[in-house]
Amino acid sequence: MRILVPTHLSPLAIANRVPSAPVETLGGRSMGTSWSVRYVAPPASGLSADAVAALVGQQLAEVIDQMSQWEKTSLLCRFNRAAPNTWHELPPAFRTVLNCALEITEESEGAFDPTLGALVDLWGFGPAPARATPPSPQEIEAARARTGWRKIGFDAARRAIRQPGGVRLDFSGIAKGFAVDHVAEGLRLAGLRHFLVEIGGELRGEGVKPDGSPWWVTIERPARLPQNAAGWQETRVALHGLAIATSGDYRRWFESKGRHYSHTLDPRTGWPIENSIVSATVLHPSCMKADAYATALGVLGADAALQLATGRDIAACLIRRTGEGVEEILSPAFRQMLD
Repeated sequence: MRILVPTHLSPLAIANRVPSAPVETLGGRSMGTSWSVRYVAPPASGLSADAVAALVGQQLAEVIDQMSQWEKTSLLCRFNRAAPNTWHELPPAFRTVLNCALEITEESEGAFDPTLGALVDLWGFGPAPARATPPSPQEIEAARARTGWRKIGFDAARRAIRQPGGVRLDFSGIAKGFAVDHVAEGLRLAGLRHFLVEIGGELRGEGVKPDGSPWWVTIERPARLPQNAAGWQETRVALHGLAIATSGDYRRWFESKGRHYSHTLDPRTGWPIENSIVSATVLHPSCMKADAYATALGVLGADAALQLATGRDIAACLIRRTGEGVEEILSPAFRQMLD
């Protein structure tokens, strides 16, 4: 097993640890998946477990109310149904996610795109019913005509976005990571300094446990990977001021006539990726960015992903399928964390 440790450790976090405090654990379901929070509860904080659970629920409800494509009353769904050439004022959380999504769209030259909603629905990976066969090329081209980040108008000064007509936003590649950050920010504002937040496999750790050790997590093993696959190594990460997110071709998919169709779509073609990438894992201080970068790197494929990760100093690990098993592609920033 390998160990990853962040290159920067906060002496203040370790100095402020509370050796006598218990570690509390909360959990539940939201955003169509599970969530959990582990946190160190200083006795002097006066925060009950019920109060922390209510805070987490409030933070998640705000994300759902603005960004869920499953809730018909959410801001995102209302924008998707809006009339052509209408402007829509955006609240801060929505603006934060949209701005970050557009930045990573530009950096990845369109490998990540928050306007992918029509294609996601067409392939049955969103709120629309799942399908067992791929759509026709004509249907894909029709959906692509309603896709494209350059079609929407985002006016940062007006804090508003324009619906050009028929474009459907989809934040499924970034909203879960933002939700992790949003819960973490809520905990921090409540006075908690040592916690681990997890939503659907995306995690962020802050501070340390009462004994001074970090929040250890293990990088997810791809579900479709054979147990004896050559090239796979288990890796544990010390999540100290770090978040981790993984995108993989094994999470949602269907098979038709022996062909595997992953939920990870390439916005540039309208088709599921076919580049042998099994998974892309990213470590970053922001879980929102880790989530979006993991999707973008998985779409880009090994060579372009490594180029982007190297140029942006992103700690990334890609697993690529080979004839014998798998091989790892590690960015320089990821290698620097190896113990």
